[in-house]
Amino acid sequence: MLIDNSKKIVIKLGSTTVIDEKGKFKKNWVNSLIKDIKKFKKNRDIVLVSSGAIALGQNYLKIRKKKIQLEMSQAIASIGQIHLSEEFQKIFKKNNYRVGQILISPDDTEQRRRALNVKRTFDNLFKLKAIPIVNENDTTATSEIKYGDNDRLAARVAQIIGADTLIILTDVDGLYDIGNQKKLIKEVKNLNNNVYKLADTKINSYGSGGMITKLEAANICMNAGCHMFIANGNRKNPLKYMIEKKIFTKFVPKISTMAARKKWIVSSLNSQGSIVVDKGAANAINNGKSLLAAGIKLINGKFDKGENILITDENNNKLARGLASFSSKEIIKIKGRQSNEIEKILGYISKTEVVHKDDMVKL
Repeated sequence: MLIDNSKKIVIKLGSTTVIDEKGKFKKNWVNSLIKDIKKFKKNRDIVLVSSGAIALGQNYLKIRKKKIQLEMSQAIASIGQIHLSEEFQKIFKKNNYRVGQILISPDDTEQRRRALNVKRTFDNLFKLKAIPIVNENDTTATSEIKYGDNDRLAARVAQIIGADTLIILTDVDGLYDIGNQKKLIKEVKNLNNNVYKLADTKINSYGSGGMITKLEAANICMNAGCHMFIANGNRKNPLKYMIEKKIFTKFVPKISTMAARKKWIVSSLNSQGSIVVDKGAANAINNGKSLLAAGIKLINGKFDKGENILITDENNNKLARGLASFSSKEIIKIKGRQSNEIEKILGYISKTEVVHKDDMVKL
């Protein structure tokens, strides 16, 4: 199955999969999910995007209302998020896994520089052998700048980290033919109006999305080179079940993950500055290598870390565009120097590459 070939997998847990009808954390179900993860994790990077903070907060505060104003739901989420994180931490620790919490707002994924910083945080958690657990930063978001659901959030996370697969675990087996509710649609290659018409607008008591937001998440994934699955999470060992029984709806991407990332990099209209490199660095770039400080001759313009820059040779031939790992001020200090000197010069180090090959598009 495709999951066997995936190096990075995002798993989105719907509210009803982690929170029961009484508003309590479903420990037995999460334990069964962890057993599934153990079986196929191996050297894969796994991310969980979990709903449930508001539901846990309501249970703790003994609030039974289903419709709550945004301002109050934010306060409830801030209480519930602590409990949700604690539950995950305890249950993963028992299974010898480290976890890290990441709270994300739309600005973190929609702004290029912030998205790059978010990606670095994920990368470093992977290096620490930790499983990131993600939720929307409900406590500070407004209605105008909220995802409003974790389906689209999960898709954006998958896009940013370059995931191969997103699995959305929900309370149904997948997308059904509206004319025949017993017919599960196994694969979607073209997300058109006919597919959107199949979406049930019904939302469960804790959830904020429904099938529409899952299709919107699929649209993000398909354009990001990421396969997406909708599968039933109400059974124990949900990953084992979907893989063995092959009960799910799969959404097939239009392009590869790397091609999508390159497209995202060059989608910026203008470069914020440029870097002139020597012949050795130019040859390295033409051969698909990263740009190191040693090969830099000159910096033009001012730019911050994460911004789009142009790379040229000494004859002003355009070589590539990419995302800078350092600001122009930092690059001025380290240009022409060896990578092992960067930390001593700057007093810190985040990366040794000025522009990583994965953040670069040759022209």
